[in-house]
Amino acid sequence: MSTPTLQTYYREKVVPGLQAKHAYKNVHQIPRLEKIVVTSCMGKHPDRKQAVEDAVNEIAKITGQKPSVTYARKSVANFKVREGEPLGARVTLRGARMWEFLDRFINITAPNIRDFRGLPYKSFDGNGNYAVGISDQSIFPEIELDQIKRQIGFDIIFVTSAPTDDEGRDLLRALGVPMREPKKAEETQTANA
Repeated sequence: MSTPTLQTYYREKVVPGLQAKHAYKNVHQIPRLEKIVVTSCMGKHPDRKQAVEDAVNEIAKITGQKPSVTYARKSVANFKVREGEPLGARVTLRGARMWEFLDRFINITAPNIRDFRGLPYKSFDGNGNYAVGISDQSIFPEIELDQIKRQIGFDIIFVTSAPTDDEGRDLLRALGVPMREPKKAEETQTANA
């Protein structure tokens, strides 16, 4: 099997660029993408069991990998959830599938988002990991629009080995993830603080 194009680009262009920018002494310090996690929760739907089945099918089409079903850990009467009841689906992508999914997401899927001006700048968790929410599965080219039974939202989490948000942001930007520029007002507030 051939190496994905984006992975080759990472090795040849991104690694030397990040090493020059951050002056890493060791090649193992250079941030890398470890995995991509795609999750969906169907807790609000009244026909939860069928909704979870639909989410599993949609995620499988999008990622090319069968997701696992997630279950409720405890019962919550207010939400009409019982312990052990299926709530959603999730899949963890690594290796070649991860690189191919990221390539498709950057070049095909993200530009299909309505009124797209870039992904949020601040969606980092403090440890270099980036999460983005997708409200509708119809932006993915793998989904046939006439086959959609219900609107399913996703969370896509990019897990990196970067120790800080800035290093994670530099890695994802170098890979081509389209992020919005921070607003000027935010910059002046952080400069004054």
